[in-house]
Amino acid sequence: MAVREQLSLAQITRREVDLYGGGDCANCRSYAILDDTNQIYAAVIIPNDRNWDKDGRAGYITVMARVVGDYVIIEEDRSLDKPLVDALMINGGIPREKIILAYKGEKLPEGA
Repeated sequence: MAVREQLSLAQITRREVDLYGGGDCANCRSYAILDDTNQIYAAVIIPNDRNWDKDGRAGYITVMARVVGDYVIIEEDRSLDKPLVDALMINGGIPREKIILAYKGEKLPEGA
């Protein structure tokens, strides 16, 4: 019987955010940006054609999360298929009370 390795919050967050990057869409490309030193993980979308975005932006963050102590703070989530909070809970086994949805105004608990 194989022993299942226990992953840290940062490892789980990195793995799940990485899945949002590295893909092609109709008029864009998605990239994962993974900073293990600062425990900040994001996926960005870059349009193939700058006219794709009405403002001519170079791209935008689809999901961004960081690990602070015993919490995962989701700063941004614009995913269309599966919210990062669901991916972290379902695939990573992280309890909802350990996930802060900063983009919805949630804050770290006092003393955290």
